Amino acid sequence: MTRLIPYAGFAALAVLSYLLLAAGKPPAVTGLFLVSGLAVGSLYALGGIGLVVLYRATGVLNLASGAIGAAAVMCAWQLQQWAVPGWLTWIAAILIGVALSLLYGRLLAPRLAWRDPVVKAVATLGFALVILGLTAFAWEDDVRKFSLPTDAMGLKLLGMRVTVTRLIVVGAAVAMVAAIWLYLERTRTGLQMRALADDRGVSAMIGVRILRVEGIAWGLAGAIAGFTGLMFGDLIRLDPVIITFMVIPSAAAAICGRLDNLGLVLAGGLAIGVAESLLTLSPVLKSVRPTAPFVIAALVLMLMQRNARLLFAKD
Repeated sequence: MTRLIPYAGFAALAVLSYLLLAAGKPPAVTGLFLVSGLAVGSLYALGGIGLVVLYRATGVLNLASGAIGAAAVMCAWQLQQWAVPGWLTWIAAILIGVALSLLYGRLLAPRLAWRDPVVKAVATLGFALVILGLTAFAWEDDVRKFSLPTDAMGLKLLGMRVTVTRLIVVGAAVAMVAAIWLYLERTRTGLQMRALADDRGVSAMIGVRILRVEGIAWGLAGAIAGFTGLMFGDLIRLDPVIITFMVIPSAAAAICGRLDNLGLVLAGGLAIGVAESLLTLSPVLKSVRPTAPFVIAALVLMLMQRNARLLFAKD
């Protein structure tokens, strides 16, 4: 029963945000912001899931995931300009995400495997800057529009039209949590990933093929980053810089899940998205909207450490 308390907390946060910020507003307007918040929160959750999967398998907090997603969606946009069929642009974006992630995971990450987690995280930040620089070199800063075929399709929910793209994002986040949980818990490779996260040296001694298992983790994280960048470029804005820094609220969602629990990552990402979206309705608080992920993540960290004992505490 105690396991449900964090989920109830995130649900209460979303409900409280709606009651406080949507009071007195027309239901049609608040409903649109709520749906938008769920879609954006699903993107944050997807980004956080990619971070957690890789962190659990390799101990690397990949701060380059946003940049990988940005490069993937920019390539997909370019293919659209060349009149490539839409479904091929989806596949291309995901494959580019996988390729960039594997490039780092196979060439650079093994050389930093025994370094401190902070060093490994900063190294991925350097990789993000390299990708962002190459993206800026390839495409000039300009206003662009990226769209998917599903944008033109929609359903009526509670009197509102919701595009299929938004439904895909929410559904993908839920499906991803279930699929990855099953993969980690029920497959041999998933067991090896968890063993590798616990102790790399012991895993090597018992016969785990470290580079192979880490390669799978990097490839999976890259596919998630490519898909997330694709959706972000469509639903929010096609801007490489903005998409690159999407990793920040994604990291906040990952922290909500304690960098371990995928279900809490999903719940935290949705709560962050809803709170952030509803803050737009407040003339006073809309200016602090970008800080919502940090505030929520900080509160989660404080609650996580509430009963923890400091290492330097006296007996």
